[in-house]
Amino acid sequence: MIDLHTHSTFSDGSFTPEQLAGAASHIGLTAIALTDHDSIGGIDRFLAACRKQEVRGIPGVEISLDFPDGTMHLLGYFIDHHNEALTRHIAKLVAGRKHRNQEILKQVNAMGMPLTLNEVAAYAGEDNVGRLHFAQALVARGYVRTRDEAFKKYLAKGKPGYADRSRMTPAEGVAIISNAGGLAVLAHPFTLHLGKQALAKLVGELARAGLQGIEVFYPQQGPKLMKEYCALARQFNLVATGGTDFHGAPMPDIQLGSGFGNLNVPESILEELDARRAP
Repeated sequence: MIDLHTHSTFSDGSFTPEQLAGAASHIGLTAIALTDHDSIGGIDRFLAACRKQEVRGIPGVEISLDFPDGTMHLLGYFIDHHNEALTRHIAKLVAGRKHRNQEILKQVNAMGMPLTLNEVAAYAGEDNVGRLHFAQALVARGYVRTRDEAFKKYLAKGKPGYADRSRMTPAEGVAIISNAGGLAVLAHPFTLHLGKQALAKLVGELARAGLQGIEVFYPQQGPKLMKEYCALARQFNLVATGGTDFHGAPMPDIQLGSGFGNLNVPESILEELDARRAP
């Protein structure tokens, strides 16, 4: 059993890198990838912990990209997390997040829901504050009942508490991961909100730009979508990857390794990914 999509306290997860490796070992995972949002700060600790736990640790990242309609994230596997261009880009993303957080705070306060940045940051383990932490703070204050409600009413794209930030184009994202020795994979395609033809056109363009995989096995992508995305993987010679998008306490329904309880990411995926890595 493997899990190729997880988050730690270095983005918006509740497990430290060490706890993540320990949990992976406890449930019998043979491999796990750390893919924090726009952050590579936890990778060294994660890899060291995985070695101790005798679990294969895969250095990764999840990068947010510029996309007009839905949400586009790109997973990078086997990255050189000390690559200079990658670390520079991550630093820019962190700076952009900080600016966006100030804008979100202003907008939330202006809607009559007082919050302080310290309140929000209290939910961020390693000071990498994101919208999920704002959602947690809104729940704690009683402004909304759930994190989902916070996003639907205020924090999702197009909602009154949303603030945008500078991002790379999809092709640039693929290039920066590839140039850091990594394999670029399109994360949770359903969040793009595209029809079949538009999605196929986009995936084809990204494949020509160097995309190596598409996330097929994912808790919120049912059998029908998995079948559709598997067909895209075959059409464009991509690896059909998968993971739970585990966050821990912020998303308690998602279990490491199994998602809602029935996800099974094939171990053969690792063989396919390994075969595509540069010698």
